[in-house]
Amino acid sequence: VQLQAYGGGSVQAGGFLRLSCAACGRASSSYVMGWFRQAPGKEREFVTAINLSSGNTYYADSVKGRFTISGDNAKNTAALQMNSLKPEDTAVYYCAAHNNIFYRSTAFNTQGSRYSYWGQGTEVTVSS
Repeated sequence: VQLQAYGGGSVQAGGFLRLSCAACGRASSSYVMGWFRQAPGKEREFVTAINLSSGNTYYADSVKGRFTISGDNAKNTAALQMNSLKPEDTAVYYCAAHNNIFYRSTAFNTQGSRYSYWGQGTEVTVSS
């Protein structure tokens, strides 16, 4: 399975950006897809995820109310709408996915170690 990530860029604080991700290469599979991010000098952190089969969504507290994840189970795609961006959102964002769609706990789906597939990172820069 390969994850193709799109989007990112630079924006001023208060602005918006959209990221998208597509899982390719494995037919008849369903995924949990999401994003992690890593800022310079910091550890990777969970941002958001969606179970494409059930529709369950998961958000980090730092992005709740500002970021919205959506997905299309038939197309194995996910999109992240990021509004009201802050300088602290600046990071490289990584799309990730796993097949364990029946594990629906927040604890499970917010751990990077649970994700088997990773896309290339896309940079998001928010200037003040």
